[in-house]
Amino acid sequence: MDWETFTIVYEKHENLVYLQEVLQNAYEDESEIKPGHPPIIVRQLPPDTMDFRPLLKEIKNASESHILLDCAVDKIVTILKQAQEVNLMGNYQNYILTNLNAHTIDFGDFNPGEANITAVRMINPNSPTIRSIMNGWIYEGNEQGKALTVKAETVKIESALMYDAVYLYATALTALGESKPLPSKLSCENPSSWQHGLGIGNLVKSISAEGMTGKIKLDSLSGRRNSFSLEFVEWMSSKWKVLGTWSTSFGLNHSRTVEQMDKEYKEKIENRTFVVITKLVEPYLTLDKKTDTLLGYSRDLIDMIAQEYNFTYVLKLEPDNKLGNLNSVTGKWDGLIGSLQEQKADLAICDLTITSERRNAVDFTMPFMTLGISILYRKPQKESPDLFSFLEPLSFDVWVYMATAYLSVSLLLFFLARCTPYEWESQHPCDSEPEELENVLNLVNCLWFSLGSVLAQGCDILPKAVSTRLVAGMWWFFTLIMISSYTANLAAFLTTTRMNPPIKNVDELAKAAGIKYGCLEAGSTRNFFKNSNVSLYQRMNSAMESARPSVFVKTNKEGVDRVLREKGKYAFFMESTSIEYEVAKDCNLMQVGGLLDSKGYGIAMPFNSPHRAIVSGAVLKFQESGRLRDLKIKHWRPANQLQKCEVDGEEADNPELGIDNVGGVFVVLIAGCGVAFLFSLLEFLWNVRKVAVEEKISPYEAFMLELKFAISCHGTSKPVRRKCSEPSMKEANSFANLELFSSKLNINNGNN
Repeated sequence: MDWETFTIVYEKHENLVYLQEVLQNAYEDESEIKPGHPPIIVRQLPPDTMDFRPLLKEIKNASESHILLDCAVDKIVTILKQAQEVNLMGNYQNYILTNLNAHTIDFGDFNPGEANITAVRMINPNSPTIRSIMNGWIYEGNEQGKALTVKAETVKIESALMYDAVYLYATALTALGESKPLPSKLSCENPSSWQHGLGIGNLVKSISAEGMTGKIKLDSLSGRRNSFSLEFVEWMSSKWKVLGTWSTSFGLNHSRTVEQMDKEYKEKIENRTFVVITKLVEPYLTLDKKTDTLLGYSRDLIDMIAQEYNFTYVLKLEPDNKLGNLNSVTGKWDGLIGSLQEQKADLAICDLTITSERRNAVDFTMPFMTLGISILYRKPQKESPDLFSFLEPLSFDVWVYMATAYLSVSLLLFFLARCTPYEWESQHPCDSEPEELENVLNLVNCLWFSLGSVLAQGCDILPKAVSTRLVAGMWWFFTLIMISSYTANLAAFLTTTRMNPPIKNVDELAKAAGIKYGCLEAGSTRNFFKNSNVSLYQRMNSAMESARPSVFVKTNKEGVDRVLREKGKYAFFMESTSIEYEVAKDCNLMQVGGLLDSKGYGIAMPFNSPHRAIVSGAVLKFQESGRLRDLKIKHWRPANQLQKCEVDGEEADNPELGIDNVGGVFVVLIAGCGVAFLFSLLEFLWNVRKVAVEEKISPYEAFMLELKFAISCHGTSKPVRRKCSEPSMKEANSFANLELFSSKLNINNGNN
């Protein structure tokens, strides 16, 4: 029967004598006794009254569903009728009638309802022996002119045992008479013992016979009956049906197979209406305001079970919308668990975690979903790239080293160019004997050459000596490696958005400063931290309890809203399945770390519910067929939300550079152009001053003259402005040539 607790209701104290074995077996293993749930409660029927309602009400208030009734057969129907009056004959009540005459009860117009009533009997009304004996009795009555209407179902155990005793003695006497002559008459007044008495006694112990109570066989030493069998019968469809048998030889034997019992149970619950209690929580159950209907995972799951077993159900919402908490003072539960304990509902289905504490109050099916506690956290916001993010591929130290190398190489090139004779050349290549040599690798040109190499733009000025070319070659090799490395890193830095959360697991969360964490103020997650023996979780529990303002919330929705609202300053401990749903619904959320524990959601029902086996079987069937997985995908991944997050992911895989990524380059360009314009302005003003001095005009006139020419935007040549007395370069060259010609002419005349 697998009863963990039950109540014995007895009539007389002597009844407890033969029930002592039951009491002893129940208390054999004290470790299995649940706190607050003694395995057996013993109650006596009130004597001298037929009103048993007060006692039955006490049993109902104790939420006891299993009753072992040991009383006279004529009181059984009265007790059951009064139990029905106090609502103790429902689907969850089970009665075992120990009276061996219980099979003779005539319930009449009384309908026990949905209660399970089991009895024990020694008489099998359908056995051939019983039928033969009944026919013999009827025949004898007819021979004597008495019309007997005897039914095997109404034969009491006392009559059957008396018949078997007489039948066994008669069988022994007949066997003795076949071996020895017996006197035809005996006097009961003769005090002397019968000479065959001892022989008959031994013969009774040695023979066996088939009587009304089955096979009759006595022990050869004690003379007690050592072979008998019992039938366990259940009242179903207005008649007793055999559940199984127990015999001294073979023990307990079920008469029906598991398939037969399942079939009978399915027939029993067909078209029956179950009361299913639940609570509103996404995605398990939500209210569609347009159609005023309840939708969600829980609704679909109970639909599947109802279709499997062909029953109907009524969905009720828990008024407080609570799973259930145990009141340590009253010892009673509230919420869904309390409703099940009071048998206001047949099933409870939602995000109800199977815990040992709840398991002591109600029954659970096998888990339909496995999960654990994890951390819900807001995704870090996408960081806008720094204005000068193009500098990030190389560290600050590397930039400093590169600038140092640039200056060092430029100075080295300048020094070597001055030292080597091969960098000094004539200003006029046609002059084979120049008076002056020129070196183009001055300091400015060396800096320009090195800069052009770094920027891969080249330069018109190139070294000629071996030493300077060697320095230039090594500098080109250096810039090749540095530019390649910079370019490779630049692509990654410009296209990758840094979104690393400040915490990666529960250990980092416990150590993180400035991040608060919390959970539901009541429930399995809260109890996990309260009852944990792990030092880390104990410290976290103390931190949560002492936090002000409170970090606890009443609902998961409040916790999710707080995570989003506080933008990285709050983390919420939540069951992983709920986190999966919230993350799929809002792409700004994420799960941090793994699972802190492992548990499961189950369908709850009143303690020792008869529906547990079939509902668990349905859950197992759906799990093996993959229907539970498909159901979870349906509700956990809404198409619109999944598509939105996938688009975000595609954008991350194929990023487009925005102005934030390359804005710094524009700043450098604008700043460089601005500096160039500033230098150009200074050069222009300096030239204006020079022209004003040389042309002996006012600065304003010179300014306007130069400005008009600059903004005319045509012509590529410009006249040189100088003092009036100063000859032009062309004239100077002409005079020089004329003097040279004259001198040569005079020399020739002298020679002549």
